[in-house]
Amino acid sequence: MSFVPASALAPVYAAIDLGTNNCRMLVAQPSGDGFKVLDCWSRITRLGEGLAASGRLSAEAMDRTVAALRYCADRMARNRVTRARLVATEACRRAANHQEFSTRVRAEAGLELDVIAADEEAALALAGCASLLDRDRDRALVFDIGGGSTELVWVDNAVDRRRIDGVLSLPLGVVTLAERHAARLATAEGYRLVVAEVAERLVPFEADHRIGAALASGRMQMLGTSGTVTTLAALHLGLERYDRWLVDGLELDFNAIATVSRRLVAMTADQRARLGCVGPERADLVVAGCAILEAICGLWPLGRLRVADRGVREGVLQGLIEADAMAAEQIR
Repeated sequence: MSFVPASALAPVYAAIDLGTNNCRMLVAQPSGDGFKVLDCWSRITRLGEGLAASGRLSAEAMDRTVAALRYCADRMARNRVTRARLVATEACRRAANHQEFSTRVRAEAGLELDVIAADEEAALALAGCASLLDRDRDRALVFDIGGGSTELVWVDNAVDRRRIDGVLSLPLGVVTLAERHAARLATAEGYRLVVAEVAERLVPFEADHRIGAALASGRMQMLGTSGTVTTLAALHLGLERYDRWLVDGLELDFNAIATVSRRLVAMTADQRARLGCVGPERADLVVAGCAILEAICGLWPLGRLRVADRGVREGVLQGLIEADAMAAEQIR
């Protein structure tokens, strides 16, 4: 990602999305109807490691994450950030000791942790990637496969409005699924069983919203925002190093998704770790993400989806900018 110098006259905003697996920060200034990026940073911290079994954030995971957040605070200071928001998602929603963690973040990193509900997480993810939706199709299924949960958003995308008609938050993400089904995911047959299990959890959402009917009528589009989707897109393109500019907005065929997924399932963890777009930190997680993605594609076989390398943090930034713009308008 390329950055532009800051303007001394405009406010500087920072958004931090603290997930179960990743800590992501974006610093930007308003520009036209959007924003220009000043700084961007991401690190895998595995905050939710072991959470599914213990119900608590471990001391080691909190240490790693607080260190990452201190680094974010230092970069925010260098960028002279004037307003910021740090949101935390599934790991902090589920952890019995999330208040202890919040206290550490405040004391050691000087940041206030905002633990958001699943519905707000889904709405922020949609806001962050909505510019990639095609207005020619009036229905959209947007999904975000995270570390601790997967959010699906059923969107009325009509030209004169954009409205969320349904949200599903599954407590299944790449970390939780990998920890729960490590042995199953290591074999082709076990992988298929995990895909079937995830698909079963999606069926009530289909029954509530009749997404298949919109698919059959040609009115539907699908947009995926997550490390799983962007990684599979990069592997499909044959990239040795991840390149956001080649991945963001890419149309990815379901056959390509299945091909890359089967290739990853057949590999050992060491082989996956040697892939430049996977690496050792995610070698044990990417197959779990593939299983979730294949379940979604199998239940709603649209045939293609658009890939978004953007999401919650972009939605947070837009929310901060829009709130300040509305406040300024009211003063006038």
